[in-house]
Amino acid sequence: MQKSRPTQLKRARERARQEKAQAKAARRLEAKARKASAAPHAAGEDPDIAGIVPGPQPSPWGDDEESQGESEEI
Repeated sequence: MQKSRPTQLKRARERARQEKAQAKAARRLEAKARKASAAPHAAGEDPDIAGIVPGPQPSPWGDDEESQGESEEI
């Protein structure tokens, strides 16, 4: 009489698999909506280099100020 038990277990596994797939699809839609509503970028502008101007860039460590001060003393 235990013939029905494997069928019930199989149905439970299939139901769990379907629920997991639905949850994953919902997460994907949410991520897509979040990405679409994120800060829109200007057309054709790479966000990695946005705001960088061509030419010499200021030193992030402030080396220019120290080297100018030493050369003026000599």
